[in-house]
Amino acid sequence: MYIVIFSNQKTPSMNLSLVWVSLLCSLPIALFSQFTVEGALIDYQTGAPVAAVHVMIKGSTTGVVSDADGYFSLPSPQSPVHLIFTHPAYFTHEQQMQAGDSLSIELFGRHLRSVDTVMTFDPETYEEQVTVVYYDAFPAANHQPHNEDYAAIAENDDSRVAYHPVSTFSIDVDQASYSNVRRFIRNGIRPPVDAIRIEEMINYFPYNYPQPEGYEPFLAGAELAECPWNPDRQLLHVHLQARKIDLEKLPSSNLVFLIDVSGSMDEVNKLPLVKASLQMLARRLRPQDQVSMVVYAGAAGVVLPPTSGDQKQHILQAIESLEAGGSTAGGEGIELAYELAKKHFLPKGNNRVILATDGDFNVGPSNESDLLRLIEEKRKDNIFLTVLGFGMGNYKDDKLELLADHGNGNYGYIDNAIEAKKLLIHQMGGTLFTLAKDVKIQMEFNPAQVESYRLVGYENRLLNREDFENDEKDAGELGAGHAVTALYEIVPAASAPAITTGLRYQQSGLTEAARNSGELAILRVRYKQPEGEKPAEEFLRIAAVPMSLSETSTDFRFAAAVAGFGLILRESPFNQTLSYEHVLSLAGNVTGSDPLGLRTEFLELVKYCREMGWEPTGTAEQMNR
Repeated sequence: MYIVIFSNQKTPSMNLSLVWVSLLCSLPIALFSQFTVEGALIDYQTGAPVAAVHVMIKGSTTGVVSDADGYFSLPSPQSPVHLIFTHPAYFTHEQQMQAGDSLSIELFGRHLRSVDTVMTFDPETYEEQVTVVYYDAFPAANHQPHNEDYAAIAENDDSRVAYHPVSTFSIDVDQASYSNVRRFIRNGIRPPVDAIRIEEMINYFPYNYPQPEGYEPFLAGAELAECPWNPDRQLLHVHLQARKIDLEKLPSSNLVFLIDVSGSMDEVNKLPLVKASLQMLARRLRPQDQVSMVVYAGAAGVVLPPTSGDQKQHILQAIESLEAGGSTAGGEGIELAYELAKKHFLPKGNNRVILATDGDFNVGPSNESDLLRLIEEKRKDNIFLTVLGFGMGNYKDDKLELLADHGNGNYGYIDNAIEAKKLLIHQMGGTLFTLAKDVKIQMEFNPAQVESYRLVGYENRLLNREDFENDEKDAGELGAGHAVTALYEIVPAASAPAITTGLRYQQSGLTEAARNSGELAILRVRYKQPEGEKPAEEFLRIAAVPMSLSETSTDFRFAAAVAGFGLILRESPFNQTLSYEHVLSLAGNVTGSDPLGLRTEFLELVKYCREMGWEPTGTAEQMNR
């Protein structure tokens, strides 16, 4: 239940600094300029503005997100228009609005259990009475979807520098975990701990890292400060910022849409959202680009041969004609898509398969080992892979992540049309265009400065020390404009003792360079050009000069807040002191430039989890049961 009150004036708190997240529209833009509806969303109980509310036109993928003042303004193709307002901390509200309306709309918080709804008059006593309505604030059972699959995560432990001075891992630019976790929270369900991959949550957000100069593919940087969740440790923040490229200057694209149209995709948040997402991308194609489309259900087939990007109407109609039904021959579809991409390969272009599915492969090669062998074989043709996950209830995250990791690919989860636009339009360069492949990071820590370290996240991206120089070892891809962030918990060395391995026949001591350099660590990055196999390396010396948390960059503090949020949801034993209140305090004043409203939305998700009382209650193993 909720209460909605209307007026014809904006509240004083409104301003016109709109946070636009405009979405796909199947009609010409000119039609959408005919009418406008606007208003402000406020909390029923407090009267405070409600930011990050998704405002959608019902039955379409057109909408916006309310700004920090709760304000929204939405172009409409018709009047009246039926709007849907959704926010994780409030009950969903639907409202019809007329062209020119400017309304103040009060949303009813899920945490409340009763509310005064109406004033009545008792004719016998001549007294006013309040009618109180009681209801269950959380009508949906707080349970996990019964048939979703996630790979188990065992968090990284501490490593003593005396015995393990080097940490090696593949970069991870996937963003699926955060949007999937957001989907759970918006549905009032605590995410299963193995759905929470902290590095993907951190790397979901854009950051304001310095850009590389000239044609260098990326620029590395680092900061060191106190650790927000453990006062006895420091937090090392390492980042890579990939070079941004003007979309008009990107190479020609040979794209193959590989679309799951099996029966499991016949849900509103699956195939219809897939179609809207790919149509959004199709509208951005240039004449020099070409797109093909392969679908698979009981069998796989080509439904759109290679078509120039200037044939948009033909491409859009092909996507719109898709219907779901049948079993899921995913392996057959993957083989056919790669065959088509290879046949029309562009030697100097961007060759990529874009897979859209819920991951429920059940015909042909469907087990993990078969799919991995298939996708690893196909990546040898220098064809990259983008995996887009959709849906809930029977979602197979574990399979989709593996396909992306082993297929020179990246992985995103699309829970709504706003996320589709973020991935396929705003971050189109990073999602679809690779600047460097097989990117590996190796940190060598100075035992004179560091007693032990712990890498936060990246559990399924760890590599052996020798893998760093093994150019046959696959690693992650860095797209245009991508930012990669990694956090290390650091236990500082109390002094600089002689280091021994504790072995009878091997002993070693600190070098003069270790004692006198003042370096905390050295960062090495090894990578290849997208079309080449010759490796290159960059390095960065990191000074052992910690700052106070207040002196760090806003990006440092926001990334730490996101990591802390993940540690709380994971019920991590490494979180010593952090609560939702601490996360909000850490992130609340560092939202900075937030044109898509992503950081503001993050704060709202944290507040909702706090109101739901999702504090740590058991072990990670217990949470997954």
